[in-house]
This record gives sequence, structure tokens and C-alpha cells, in this order.
Amino acid sequence: MASDDDLEDFTFLCAGTLALLEDDRKKRRRKRRWWQREFLRKRATHGAYAMLVQELTLEDGAYFRNYVRMSMEDFRGLLSLVAPLVSKTNTNFREAIPPEDQLAVTLRFLATGDSFSTLMYLHRISKSAICNIILRVCEAIVQVLSKEVKLPATAEEWLKIAKEYEEKWNFPRCLGAIDGRHIDIVAPPNSGTVYFNYKERFSIVLLAIADANYRIIYADVGTQGRISDGGVLKDTTFYKMLETKTLNIPPSTPLPGRSKPVPYVFVVDEAFGLEENIVKPFPGLHEKNSWQRIFNYRACRARRVIENVFGIISAVYRVLRKQMLLSPEKATVVALACVYLHNFL
Repeated sequence: MASDDDLEDFTFLCAGTLALLEDDRKKRRRKRRWWQREFLRKRATHGAYAMLVQELTLEDGAYFRNYVRMSMEDFRGLLSLVAPLVSKTNTNFREAIPPEDQLAVTLRFLATGDSFSTLMYLHRISKSAICNIILRVCEAIVQVLSKEVKLPATAEEWLKIAKEYEEKWNFPRCLGAIDGRHIDIVAPPNSGTVYFNYKERFSIVLLAIADANYRIIYADVGTQGRISDGGVLKDTTFYKMLETKTLNIPPSTPLPGRSKPVPYVFVVDEAFGLEENIVKPFPGLHEKNSWQRIFNYRACRARRVIENVFGIISAVYRVLRKQMLLSPEKATVVALACVYLHNFL
């Protein structure tokens, strides 16, 4: 059995060995050759905003719109809102990246889903800086555009939506269309199958409610992809307000020429459960001209609005079509920024 002196000697030996290893590691550490790469220093004169975006602003509004997915007026208006939240102070080591450059690189990322390396060579901003910029600008967009996505607060506002659904989509008493969309992400570390969905991909879920004019009135992003759309809905604040009758939904009233009261409803697909204020098509096949088949046609026509909304958003902001190489938390912020920008435009 080892004595106390032997244990003490062994402890000193281990400590000395660790110290030598740490000194050797510091000596072998490669010194940085540059504080900043030479081509990155030319951002102010040769970057995308200095050379391309400003040139498109002067020459062709259509190409500018295609580059950042909005008009010059909208870009300037959004910049005036976001700039106070993302502006940085110059230091003795380097100049801060201006807000217009930060907004331009973020909008280009949302529009294309390009890698940070691609954006680095185009905008002459380092990959690490781009990663921080995109997250910071997306959070600022969600903050300054917070009023763009909101549920109606009064019965009159709900009635306006129902009237538009009846006039445009031939479905009376409809307050909105609900559906979910999977946004692919890279598998998070040590997450197992938590984010693994039925499509055999890793994803988070964007659940949204749209009015008759393709505007999103409610959005919930970030739930694990393994959960069904119905399960995602039941875990939202919207569903809790629906259950507790705090949405100020108008009371049931009869349809024209009828006497039985009919509730105001939200239309969904087969993935959701049937509720008093949530309706879905009748399952199975039905005879031609039967009232079930007519109802399914009208309900699917109204529900198609939210499908169109997802198509519009993903066509404009193609980052939603690609696998995001981001953590679920950062991917949630990016997806929310796309939703708010959709309504803003």
C-alpha cells in the first residue's frame, strides 16, 4: 500500500507533467499571421454594398429588388428602423461594419440561403462576423416589426377576416387557415431523434395562421420536427386562448336562410384534431355532388391560402428551402425574421 509521501510525490509529478505539456502547447500554437485578411480590408470600397448594391440602386430597381427581395424605399425604411439596434462603434483596431452592410448581407442570406463562405467573398466580411451579424439583424427585424404579426383583438376584426374569406374564397364563417411547415436544420449535437421528422430529416416546425389576404396573423416557430402539426398547435398560446375563450371570437350565428347557429371556425387539414372552432375535411371518398364533397371542396379552397403563403415565403426567402447549418435556436430567429418580413412587404 502506498504511503502518504509516495502519493504526494506522484501528485507533484502529475502537476509538473501537466505544466510542461501546457508550455509545449503554447510554444507550438501557431501565431496569427493577420489581424484581418487583406481582401477583407477593402470592404468599404470593394464590398458588395459599396460596388454592387449601390450601383443597382442607381441603375435598375428590379435587379435591386431581386438582390435583397424588396424595393429601395422598403430597404431604406427597414434600415432606419434596424440601424439603431445593430450599429457598432469604431475602435482603434478596426472600423465597425455599417448598418447598411449588415442589413444587405442578412437579406441576401435570407434570399438565397448561401453559405457564410460565399457571402464572405461577396461582401468582404469574415465568416465569424457574418454569423453574428445575421443573428443580430434578424433579432432586430423581429423586434422592430413586432406589430406586423398579431391576432385580431376584437370581434369586429375577426368579422372582417370572415367577410373577406367568404367574398374571396367562398367559405363563410372562416377566421383563418392553419398549417405547419418543416424547416430543415442540421442535426443538433446530442439530440438523438428529438428533431427527426417523418420525412427522415431533422427539422423545426413553423406553424402559422393566415387571413384571406395571405397575411400571417399568428406564427409559432421552433418546435421539434418529431411532433405532429396537431401536437404543435396544442402547445401554442393561440390554442390556450382558444380553449379559454379569450380570443374574442364572435358568437355563433345562423347562415343566411337558416335557423341553426353556426360557429366561426379555422380550417385545417387531416393532421389536426376536430374542435368546436376548428374544422377539417370529411375523410374518405364521397359521391359526386354530395354535400360532404361540396364541403370538402370549399374547406380545401379556404385552407389553400396557408399553403400559398408558405409557397410565397419560401420562394422569396429561399433559406427556408435549404438545410440551415444553424442550431435550432438560431434557425428559429431566422425563420421568424422571414415571417415578419413577409408581412412587412
